[in-house]
Amino acid sequence: MTNLFSPFDLAGLTLPNRVVMAPMSRVRSNPEGLATASMATYFSQRASAGLLITDGIQPSRQGQANPSSAGLHSPAQVKAWKPVTGAIHANGGRVFAQLMHGGRISHPLTSGQQPVGPSAIAARNTMVFTPQGPLAAPVPRALSTAEAAAEALVYGEAARNAVEAGFDGVELHGANGYLISQFLSTSANQRTDAYGGSITARIRFAVEAVAGTVDAVGGHRVGIRLSPGAGIWDAVEEDVPALYTALLKELAPLGLAYVHLVASTDDETMQSLRRAWPGTLIVNPGAGTATARLDAERWLARGADLVSFGRAFIANPDLVERLRTGLPLTTADQETFYQGGDRGYLTYPAYAY
Repeated sequence: MTNLFSPFDLAGLTLPNRVVMAPMSRVRSNPEGLATASMATYFSQRASAGLLITDGIQPSRQGQANPSSAGLHSPAQVKAWKPVTGAIHANGGRVFAQLMHGGRISHPLTSGQQPVGPSAIAARNTMVFTPQGPLAAPVPRALSTAEAAAEALVYGEAARNAVEAGFDGVELHGANGYLISQFLSTSANQRTDAYGGSITARIRFAVEAVAGTVDAVGGHRVGIRLSPGAGIWDAVEEDVPALYTALLKELAPLGLAYVHLVASTDDETMQSLRRAWPGTLIVNPGAGTATARLDAERWLARGADLVSFGRAFIANPDLVERLRTGLPLTTADQETFYQGGDRGYLTYPAYAY
């Protein structure tokens, strides 16, 4: 009988269990966007997960959303990631790099450039992270039609760098109000060209970004994370079931490793999207939900192939074993989520018997 601890074949990559470590922003790189020794320790401590997905890595300088986030767009950054992937593999793990282009959720103080987006519309009532603290989200520069097509290709360029750096694959961040999600949104995307307006046009950027990445590294190395109807960072969507059904239909022929859905919409829509997607499905129960084994296995019973855990992995590097044996989970200190340094990053031990 399939359960959370059954092995799984992920496009030729053998996972020993169906527990996935979800991507979580920990912003622990150095100012040059280089991965660090602490990051190697952090991820390798959690290598018992069936699959690790990194926090968001900018695919280009233009795409940097947060200060102290790592990149995959320079030779130095590729070199810095190799000890991280090497440590994960040495501990028996498997890891995908999440490629996250912030789009309008950025600031010139962070990236050194004016943020770009589908339209020149700032996220309303939104503060973004900068080296000087939270500041109001700026008005982005709207990408031209040609620029939008070119920007979709930066994910593939970063994916090539990820494979060179030793990653097993990449996950495009199409969720939570970042660039791909902005194109899907009717509030952030008010274009009238081939990238805006109808559902067919609004999914175009996502499809081109995924297709370009598949061309670069192969579908078996590519996943995408989506958050239907979440509305995060003021990226409001309309016609959510129709929008995401259309998107999954276009992605299906590309032979992806997986689609990673946040349970950010109602159960009926989630079930309809499961039926619409013929490939491997990862479900993330979302913030504020229980992360116990029984809850995860309920998602497996609903049709998920794998279940991702976010905050539970921060304070429980041995989360797989704790779930397997029913051990209590440690609660993470939210004050150290993003502060930098090793406290609250490397200081959570495995369970002491």
